[in-house]
Amino acid sequence: MPLPIHANPVKQTGRTEYKQHFTRTINCFIYTFFLFLLPPIVSFAQTGKPAGKPNIVLIVADDHGTDALGCYGNRVIKTPHLDQLAAEGVRFTNAFCTAASCSPSRTVILSGMHNHANGMYGLEHSFHHFNSFASIESLPVLLAKAGYQTARVGKFHVGPEQVYAFQKVLSSGKANDPASLGRNPVQMAELSKSFITSINQPFFLYFATDDPHRSNKVLPNGEPDFNTGTAPNPFGNRQEGYAGIKEVSYQPAQVAVPSFLPDTRESRAELAQYYQAVSRIDQGVGKLIEYLKASGKYENTVIIYISDNGIAFPGAKTTLYDAGIKLPCIVRSPTTLKKGMVQQGMISWTDITPTILEFAGALPAQAAFHGRSFKKLLEEETVPGWDEVYASHSLHEITMYYPMRAVRTRKYKLIYNIAHQLPFPLALDLVKSFTWQGIMRSKTKQYGKRTIDAFLNRPKFELYDLEKDPDEIQNLANSPAHQDVFTQLLGKLKHFQQQTHDPWIHKWEYE
Repeated sequence: MPLPIHANPVKQTGRTEYKQHFTRTINCFIYTFFLFLLPPIVSFAQTGKPAGKPNIVLIVADDHGTDALGCYGNRVIKTPHLDQLAAEGVRFTNAFCTAASCSPSRTVILSGMHNHANGMYGLEHSFHHFNSFASIESLPVLLAKAGYQTARVGKFHVGPEQVYAFQKVLSSGKANDPASLGRNPVQMAELSKSFITSINQPFFLYFATDDPHRSNKVLPNGEPDFNTGTAPNPFGNRQEGYAGIKEVSYQPAQVAVPSFLPDTRESRAELAQYYQAVSRIDQGVGKLIEYLKASGKYENTVIIYISDNGIAFPGAKTTLYDAGIKLPCIVRSPTTLKKGMVQQGMISWTDITPTILEFAGALPAQAAFHGRSFKKLLEEETVPGWDEVYASHSLHEITMYYPMRAVRTRKYKLIYNIAHQLPFPLALDLVKSFTWQGIMRSKTKQYGKRTIDAFLNRPKFELYDLEKDPDEIQNLANSPAHQDVFTQLLGKLKHFQQQTHDPWIHKWEYE
């Protein structure tokens, strides 16, 4: 609205007329000033983008692969809430853990550093003292410094406590505890409700389930016992169910057997139990989202859903094959412009901490992270430079020494089996599994598409063409036609070890 123009205001007769004119002029000026301010205000409201730092919820499942999610193509399993999260956000098709083992992977998630550099070489158990170095500054600590309220609920299994310190522990259970809260994600959500609703500053909630990890009993000496005899492992499922959970059961004939597994009576029976545990997670995620929406904080909350490693079957968990390290990653963010986007950029769990810190406005300019923020991948479908990832596994249980390093591009993967002279060790929950024991009883020489001998006795190097051989069966390390590729990837692997200060790099010199 233009200002009114008067030819000679000073010639108006009388003090009253002059004051009236002056008042009208000032009022018009104020009206026009605020009118010019109005479009940006309306524009801000129309965008729907909330102001201030976002809340952040990081959901970490236990042993959940991409094989058991509706949004990743499984037409049998019921995961409506996770599917909806993917429909509202971004679903990554090339997301990888760096170590297919619980504690090492979780420390990578919470530190942005490979486990060989943060000190968590294997499972965090008090009797062998695997712990991250005291000098590590973890994600919850950095977020607290940035003004976030931090809380965790469910599985922890990392240490020491002061390195991975949260301001609030809503509830927690010990690893391999049959009574762990992490078996009831709905109850975990209920315990998180007061934290979500009462906080008047940005918050970080670490929501870590025990599902769908295999079940165990506890022996008198405190060690876990995964032996189920001639019955499938129940994967946390129980006849009496869980409060607030509507159990979804599956028949063995229904399940989709992953290509790396043998299609047997035993594997199908266990996959049906595994599916049920995953559906339990889905209900917990749904309840958590319900509380976020009821509190009015959902729109300004970043939600990330991942798993620590792949499915708990031999051939996946504790290996660097894709079945063990290629995992679900679903991100719902206030900055995502295209709902339901499928992102093919290659990310790893070293990127989780830098990404969350960028969302929080707390990413240090000079950081020692091995990963980088993938926030831009949530806003653009095609971003160059996200075409390879690295993996590092050293131990799982204390007796399972089998260090491996790997580099994976879109087409090839090179695995370096550092202790290749040793047979590949199987974790307690896998060697005692109904699936593996069924193979042992059958006297067959095959386990899925591999021979048992090839699975247990591995060469120093494994090179696979993932486009032609997605199951990683045909080793091309000695193929004359692939020596250029082998040499190139070997150079990348050595450089990776140098850059990340990998203690096992000395094996190149001495062995």
